[in-house]
Parts: sequence; C-alpha cells; structure tokens
Amino acid sequence: MKTKGALLWELNTPFRVDEIEIGDPVDDEVQIRVHAAGMCHSDYHLTTGATPIALPALGGHEGAGVVTKVGRNVSGIEEGDHVILAFIPACGECPPCLKGYRSLCDRGAVLLGGKAIADGTSRVHAGTTEVSPMNLLGTFAPYMTVHKDSVVKIDKDIPFETAAIMGCAVPTGFGSATNVADVQPGETVAIIGVGGIGMSALQGAVISGARNVIAIDPNEWKRDQAIKFGATHVYPSMAEAIAPMIDVTHGLMADKTIIAVGDMKGEYIEEAMILTAKTGTCVLTGMGSMMDADVKLNMFLFTMLQKTLKGNIFGGGSSHVDTPKLTGLYKSGLLNIDDMITRTYRLEDINQGYQDMLDGNNIRGVITFDEADW
Repeated sequence: MKTKGALLWELNTPFRVDEIEIGDPVDDEVQIRVHAAGMCHSDYHLTTGATPIALPALGGHEGAGVVTKVGRNVSGIEEGDHVILAFIPACGECPPCLKGYRSLCDRGAVLLGGKAIADGTSRVHAGTTEVSPMNLLGTFAPYMTVHKDSVVKIDKDIPFETAAIMGCAVPTGFGSATNVADVQPGETVAIIGVGGIGMSALQGAVISGARNVIAIDPNEWKRDQAIKFGATHVYPSMAEAIAPMIDVTHGLMADKTIIAVGDMKGEYIEEAMILTAKTGTCVLTGMGSMMDADVKLNMFLFTMLQKTLKGNIFGGGSSHVDTPKLTGLYKSGLLNIDDMITRTYRLEDINQGYQDMLDGNNIRGVITFDEADW
C-alpha cells in the first residue's frame, strides 16, 4: 500500500516526510495501522551517524497500533488486536533466548540491515528505492509490516500513546533498575539523565523500594518533574552531586547507579563510578556513537573497591514477558506513564519534536496518527 513516512536521506539532515510503499505481510508477518509512535533519542542517533544504517532510512522503533492483516503461520495475533512493537524481536529458540536473555535474541544482529526477517527482502520502498526501517519496524509511518516476533498484544483499554512508549522507553528504563541493577529495598539509587528512559528507571527504583532515589540532570524542569515521579534528591550534575550524596548516604554513596543520558560519552563512566558505592553496580543504559571506544575509568579504584559495570539493552528482559507486568503496574496506578508524555505531534512536525527533545522540553514526545493519515 502507498502511505507516507519520515525518511532520513542523508546524514546530518532533518527527517523528510515522503510517499512510501509498504509491502503486504508474507508468512510469519503482520501489518499494523499505527496510532502512536514514541520519539526516542536512538532515532535521532540515525541522523548523526552515531548508529549506522543503510540510507534512506525510515525512523521509529517505538509504536502501538491495530493489526490489519495477518500472514500465514501467525498464531495468537488476529486482525483487530491492539499491539505494541518490540524493538528487539524474541524468537525464543536461539542460545540467548534459551538462556533467558530474550533482549539479546540473535535476530538483533540484522535489525539495522533493512531486510525483513521473514524472507530477506525489503518491505518499504520510496519509489524504486529500498528503504531501511529502524529496527525493521519504522513506526514513523501510519502503516507497517513486521515480523510476528516483534509484536506484543495488549489490552484494548490502554491508550495508544501510553502503549507506544512501552515499546522502548518504559521497559528499557524500568528494567535497568529492576532487572539489570536489581535494586533492593532500602538501597540508594542514582539516575543520571531523566528523560523517558531515566524517568522509567527512576520509577523502577521507587517501586523496588529504594530509600534514596537521586536524579541528576542539567535541566531544571526535568529535575522538578523527577521529584513528582518519586525522586528524593535532585542535582544538576554528577560533580555537584558528590558532596551532598556523601552526606545523604553517610559516605557510602549509591548502591546502584544508572546512566540514562540520551547521548553517552566515555568520560561519563568515571564520573558515575565515583558516585557508586564499594561493591556497587553502575548500569550503562544511554547510547553513544558505535564508533566511540574511548572510556575514562580509574582501573585501580574499579578493582580495589570491587565495583561492577554492566550494560543494558531493553531492560535485560523480554517484551513478551515484561509487557504484562508493566501494563499491570500501569493499570494499578503504581507506574505513571501518562505524565511522561509531555507533548504529541503530527508526523509532519517530527523535526520540531526532536528539537524540543534536544532543548530539554520533553520527557517523551509522541507522534499520533488519525483518519487523516490512514
């Protein structure tokens, strides 16, 4: 079908809304009418080349919508179902999936290649040009055709805007606290960067029973918002947090530190490790450039204080396993997702949305679609 999508044609240029054609689902695929798409910093990394992808690319890896077509060999998903999109599919059969690490499914290796998992061909075209959809999704379009393993069914009473950011920001951030950092009751947790992922991590720490939840962000408005989401202390920078954290923790510092900045730099590691207690854990959730291999870290103190540095993708879980838990927390009122959605945009205003993100005006911006788009 012919529709439209926000395409990136060249590096360091804005997204451009152009006509595209979406292929029908083949075996193991479904087609979805998209109602909402989250605007994650990871998609902006495409524009800078920090995350390399074949161009032109169709952005968007957070989204929610309604299934409109179902290919053969698809079970458990029907037309009319409400779904979210998982930015990493989980096959359930590869070695990482069998070990319980579905966020590291081997299918993740092909997500930036642009070719569909089902048959190795392109699902999106702009004229005669093949288009690479972000993570083989491409939620910055009113329709998409995706593999069944990237689709998670949800209850129909969950708003699409809320559901959209449950595809990335919420599970990635929440799981960084509950799964990867394994926050325990009574612990002190420092969250560095409180955008969509950081605010989800903050809520994960609060729900896990952390005694002190410290939010660090240069943006004053975000620090104020962090208090509303449960932060007990806020500071504008890691350097400015050191002295007060010594007082708050009686010199012990943070049991768990989570770096959730939108643009990760190597020098942030040592700063975060200074805030991390002896035998404490620092979780790296923020993404930087794939080409950046430089890290600043005091190896002597890292060894002698027996600290742990851990990576985090998708919150260390699986959308198929964790989504029911997160929707349950949302419905109970314990997990506040709605207030994380600061502004909504039309697809044609996508570049303004990303400027608002860069300016620190949003916790999460969301693109919404309606009858005019379909």
